[in-house]
Amino acid sequence: MIDLTTEMAELWAALGPGRRHRGRVILFVSALAGEGTSTVAREYARLAAVRARRPVWLIDADLVQQGQMDAVGGDPERFGQLGRPAQASPDGSSFFAISPPLVGRDGQPVAPARLLTARPALGGRLWVTRFNQEILRSGQRAEATDDSRYWDAIRAHAETIVIDAPSADRSDLALVLAPLADVTVLVVAGQATEASAPVALRDEIEAVGGNIAGVVVNRSTYRAPTLLRRRSA
Repeated sequence: MIDLTTEMAELWAALGPGRRHRGRVILFVSALAGEGTSTVAREYARLAAVRARRPVWLIDADLVQQGQMDAVGGDPERFGQLGRPAQASPDGSSFFAISPPLVGRDGQPVAPARLLTARPALGGRLWVTRFNQEILRSGQRAEATDDSRYWDAIRAHAETIVIDAPSADRSDLALVLAPLADVTVLVVAGQATEASAPVALRDEIEAVGGNIAGVVVNRSTYRAPTLLRRRSA
């Protein structure tokens, strides 16, 4: 495994911690699948948690392919043992909706937030979420919403909230959530990505009101290349 501690430390210094009473939401996304967004998001969350005064949350926002909790739980030397699961919503809100709506055995609607759990790592410094997609029935699907209530609620309980979003070629989730995040960080895999893909994603995110902070070149150093810097007016 490649150690990204130095790169994540530089990124943390560039972005800074959240405010004392209001956590900062940072969305990580790549233009194409396979660029290592989940690894970068996880390593950033780990470093932020070690340095934070309040807990850091790692939100696995891929509502189709979950993996963050397994990755954290499978690396106890870096993350410690996972604690017991708990509800991942402080107030019952969620950042996604289920369609058609989920209904319990009693015929009553089930709140989408019931499908999102969280477990503590690093002795409670880091919380990582899991979307329990196996509960969905045939024909049901989960989609991100532009409702800010979940993010407003979780900010009160965290110093930093890291969103690991699926790549833009698989889902438009990042375009839905970027306007609700404080900043968005693009991830590219060294020289493996053509410039046109991240540039197009940057333009799409800015068009919906997202704030691009820069780019992480996976397996390299943090930098904000000219092609990704916000254009001057």
